[in-house]
Amino acid sequence: MNPMSWRLRRAAVRLRHERVEIQHLLEAHGPGGHGTLLMLLAAPCVLPVPGVGTVLGLGIAALAWAMWRGQTEAALPSRVARVSMPRLWARRVLALLARIHGGAGQVARPRWTGVAARGLRTWIPAVVALMAVLIVLPIPFGNVLPALSLLLFGVGLVFLDGLFVLLAAGAAGLATLFPLGLALVAWGWGGELLQRLT
Repeated sequence: MNPMSWRLRRAAVRLRHERVEIQHLLEAHGPGGHGTLLMLLAAPCVLPVPGVGTVLGLGIAALAWAMWRGQTEAALPSRVARVSMPRLWARRVLALLARIHGGAGQVARPRWTGVAARGLRTWIPAVVALMAVLIVLPIPFGNVLPALSLLLFGVGLVFLDGLFVLLAAGAAGLATLFPLGLALVAWGWGGELLQRLT
């Protein structure tokens, strides 16, 4: 088993408190950079854990700003670090991260590293910020695709894998099209309803 995957599964079993803070999940994961934080903040939004999307979205936006400014040290804003969730959901988050690390460890590797390295200072923070906005917006099932994109970005940055970064960009495109499609459908239904009423 991948060492990180094993560590996360063990940490999930050892959770004892009824509510678990994001900071505790970060400590269970261990030190990491921007990619690690992206995965940690995105995972609860993929599941999605009730009641944390807005605050985590703001945390992701703050992380995007730090990436844009070229800050090499990754840190959670204190408000985001204190966000808590029930132990059951915390275990699910750690289990999801364990599966991601286990799968990524088999397929991800340093390749097309320039895509990840150059993108970190240019377009990646902008896309991450856009995904954060989509997570905050009250869109039905609107968290899943942006969070999936952020998970892929996280894997790409952790493993310096440009292929995963490009896959993340593709997922971000789909995540952006999803609310636009919903808006067009709602517009069409609204137009038909007005015609029937008039």
